[in-house]
Amino acid sequence: MINHAQIRCLSVLGIFAIIGFGPVSICCLLGVYIILRRPGWFLTLIRDVYAGRHPRRAHVTTAQSGLIRLKAFMVLLLLFTVDILPVPVTATIAIVITLNRPQWFYHAVHGIYG
Repeated sequence: MINHAQIRCLSVLGIFAIIGFGPVSICCLLGVYIILRRPGWFLTLIRDVYAGRHPRRAHVTTAQSGLIRLKAFMVLLLLFTVDILPVPVTATIAIVITLNRPQWFYHAVHGIYG
């Protein structure tokens, strides 16, 4: 069952996919912003998207959080270079993650936030 937060995310990601056919990936830039600034609204959004799923949250140390943030940044950098192609890869991946709500993504977000 798709919840309200997923519908909101899918709407925004659909718009990002449509306008993402240019040389700059809005999804990647937003992802880098989230990794660097760790805004509270994103963590709340992820909790709302995963409502009803209740994945178990593992304890993350400060060192592990830094490593997770570095890995996420490197993945986004790679996706940023791939998104130069005429297909919005990052938005498509984000849509699949929003629909499937994999546990690894939930854990990665909580690792980024430490």
